[in-house]
Amino acid sequence: MMSATKPAIVSIDLGTTNTVLAYALAGSSEIRLFEIEQLTAAGEIGSATLLPSLRYHPAQGELADSALQLPWPAHDVAGLEQVVIGRLARQLGAQVPGRVVASAKSWLSHPQVDRTAAILPWGAEADVAKVSPVAASASYLAHLRSAWNTRHPELPLEQQQLVLTIPASFDEAARALTLQAAKLAGLPQLRLLEEPQAAFYDWLYRQRASLASELASTRLVLVADVGGGTTDFSLMKVALQDGQPVIERIGVGNHLILGGDNMDLALAHLIESRLANTDGTPAPRLSASRLAQLAERCRAAKEILLADDAPEQVSVTLLGSGSKLIGGSRSAQLTRAEVQELVVDGFFPFNPEREAARRGRAALTEFGLPYASDAAITRHLAGFLRQHAAAARAALGLAPDDSSIPVPDTLLLNGGVFRAPALAQRLEQVLAAWRGQPLTLLHNDNPDVAVARGGVAYALGQAGQAPVIGGGSARNYYLLLDDGSRADLPRRAICLLPQGSPENSEVLLTERSFALRLGRPVRFHLAASSGAEHIPQAGELVQLAADEYVALPPIATVLRDEQADTRKEIVVRLATTLSEVGTLEMHCVAQDSAQRWLLEFQLRDDGTSVDADDSAAAAEAPMPAGFAAAMERIDRIFGSRAQQVELKEVRQLRAQLEQLLGSRESWPTALLRRLFDALLERGKGRRRSADHERVWLNLSGYCLRPGFGAPLDAWRIEQLWAMYDTGIQYHKDAQACAEWWTLWRRVAGGLDVPMQLRVLDDFAFNVQADEAERGRRPVTLVNGSEEDMLRLGASLERIPGNYKAEIGAWMMGRLQAMGRSAAKRAAIGSRVATQDAAKAEAVMARFLWGLSRVGARQPFHGSAHDVVETAIVTAWLAQIQQLDWKKLEAAAYAAAHLARMTGDRTRDIDDVLRAEILRRLSGIGAPVSWSAMVREVVQLDQADEKRMLGDALPPGLKLIA
Repeated sequence: MMSATKPAIVSIDLGTTNTVLAYALAGSSEIRLFEIEQLTAAGEIGSATLLPSLRYHPAQGELADSALQLPWPAHDVAGLEQVVIGRLARQLGAQVPGRVVASAKSWLSHPQVDRTAAILPWGAEADVAKVSPVAASASYLAHLRSAWNTRHPELPLEQQQLVLTIPASFDEAARALTLQAAKLAGLPQLRLLEEPQAAFYDWLYRQRASLASELASTRLVLVADVGGGTTDFSLMKVALQDGQPVIERIGVGNHLILGGDNMDLALAHLIESRLANTDGTPAPRLSASRLAQLAERCRAAKEILLADDAPEQVSVTLLGSGSKLIGGSRSAQLTRAEVQELVVDGFFPFNPEREAARRGRAALTEFGLPYASDAAITRHLAGFLRQHAAAARAALGLAPDDSSIPVPDTLLLNGGVFRAPALAQRLEQVLAAWRGQPLTLLHNDNPDVAVARGGVAYALGQAGQAPVIGGGSARNYYLLLDDGSRADLPRRAICLLPQGSPENSEVLLTERSFALRLGRPVRFHLAASSGAEHIPQAGELVQLAADEYVALPPIATVLRDEQADTRKEIVVRLATTLSEVGTLEMHCVAQDSAQRWLLEFQLRDDGTSVDADDSAAAAEAPMPAGFAAAMERIDRIFGSRAQQVELKEVRQLRAQLEQLLGSRESWPTALLRRLFDALLERGKGRRRSADHERVWLNLSGYCLRPGFGAPLDAWRIEQLWAMYDTGIQYHKDAQACAEWWTLWRRVAGGLDVPMQLRVLDDFAFNVQADEAERGRRPVTLVNGSEEDMLRLGASLERIPGNYKAEIGAWMMGRLQAMGRSAAKRAAIGSRVATQDAAKAEAVMARFLWGLSRVGARQPFHGSAHDVVETAIVTAWLAQIQQLDWKKLEAAAYAAAHLARMTGDRTRDIDDVLRAEILRRLSGIGAPVSWSAMVREVVQLDQADEKRMLGDALPPGLKLIA
């Protein structure tokens, strides 16, 4: 019976592949593994140390509630009525594709999607229930909590001393989301511990009685942790003090979504190429869900063929679906030699030149995750060792000016990948070859559970009962100052928290102060780096090259006075702390009072795909010489003071601004936002005349485009949105109406989902309403022409894919109607008919542009999970192929964008159609860039980007789309 007087120490390894719980009872130094009850078959319950980190979402009526009964009441934190977690989820997922949530941990670190949105299983059919990566992670933790509390009701899990392990390379957003998942699971209080540290803690604890002799010849330990989803490197310095080893972590690697899942996927691609129909004809390309099913089969085959007693080959069978589950199955052989070549040589090449990872765009590959573009783990390792060379040389006692890459003398392997002896031996061989002599290999008796055990060992160490690892913060944290508009130029930054800073020790930048206005949002942009030869002091101004840091999500708050809701300007300093939870905390501290404000990370997708002029000091960016005069002109037209201004002068404002500031296409982002702020402050002045309103709307939309990417843009959008429901003053003026919709189209990227759905309502009315309905139009609902709505609808990237499909269906319907009219005109053959045909082709070109934007495979500002279904886009392409691409160039343009390659099988069209699109593009001599985007994953060039958006981006903003 457990003692209820003191809490137990509990450690949870929330892994990509498996979740494990280890614990030590109060007053005990014995670390135990918890046997987790879970479904092993329908209606059958078993216990196992490993809980597969998988969810299966059954179809309605597929499984009876009684078949899913666990020893505790069913309750899914994600709100689904039926869900299977653990071993049975793996079995069912191998049989029924498209219903398994996998790799939730990898999705937690994917910044290009909203990780709190219900997007998993990725690419599942519409009838499959979906959950967010946060909720999926929470569900595994909640399962553990229920299993533990059912067995030990006297010691509720939420009241124990909890440690939760995470990859060392997780950024602050992923760490915060992990904590959010734990809270959702009912575990609000816990400590985060990095997995490589936990693995080393496990080894230290098991060797604690003979640690001095075990590490007598060790000076630098490399912990290589390669799991199902991530690769994580850490360096541990070992020094002797009074005959006892003192251990300090001196380096951690960057985040890599690279692991066993990638190996399984590589094998699945090989087997897919061999699968054939029963008549011997090549089988069609597998769907994303079927490929995931095949990858799971390949995982089992890989483990067999990498074992010491492996057979020469195994058969990999892909089951059929539905009623053809058995009869429709197909098989192919996978040999031991192929696994050696693809997995051992492919992922762990010897790399005698010690080359770093090859640079390239990290493609969104197959399952929507940004896998590392270079799969060679040993090349990533060489880059990691080079990055931390200075600290490694010092630890090994090498000369500081030694130009060679220092190689650790000791190696600890962890992660499920290294259960395969061939992979463990290969990495050891690679490092020995680099070092020129053998290195010490620390024995890890069970990589599957070492991290969970190590979390307990860490907590025992903090209580003085076990060895500890020092080192403090693994990274330097910086505040970025420069705009980052040129990726090849260094950026100025202020060090906020130096590497090695201890936990719970606040660092206050006493020599740096900032003037901030109360009542308005402020946003700071941070970066992290590790491995620098020079560790800066807090407050030190440094230059960071592009490859020396990783940008973190912005952190933001609204500073409000405790005594009054004022908008006065105050002077603050920044204070940072590495919390005991293991996350970075940052406060603004008032210089002349005790007030402080916590700055919180923005965890949702908020334009993080933008490299922008977003420095904290952007408001102080130098303005052109004519700026003061330009502000006077704006104030003269829209300011509160009554001035005699002729309407001609109002209409000439844009031209006057260009005379003062240069061509508006050259206005940099900082200038545009200053102009917008001036217009916003004088917004009431737009109501003075129809001309005032037209000019104000036109300039405001232009100066705020694309609605995000610069400091305070979210706040600006919020202020602008406040006028949406009131509409325009001169609602009968057609040009004012057009400018209204142009404004919202231009800033659509800054509108969140509810805002875009609200705009969609007005779009639908303007497109669908009949004459009777239009007669009852509320005055605040602004009229929109067909062209206005076309461009607006194409810009609503955050709305669900099914709504985009409806917009696209409207566009396709109009295209088909215009095509029939064109055929009639061609039959007539008169000169008037020919002129009408030219006008019609121009209109068709605009609709084709709109269709290409609505059906884009890679959104500019929206999330990839909201794209239109591939089957619908395929049908659109079939219609576009019937058009004359030589005569109507826009058809080829639209086809190229609808067929654009993303690398994500869920979004990409099939290979046969892709080949046909490429053939057609080649046949008309289309621009090379169009074929390139269909053939491979590439970024758009500036011309295509401008054409796709409908406006050039402001100088200083670059979309990574």
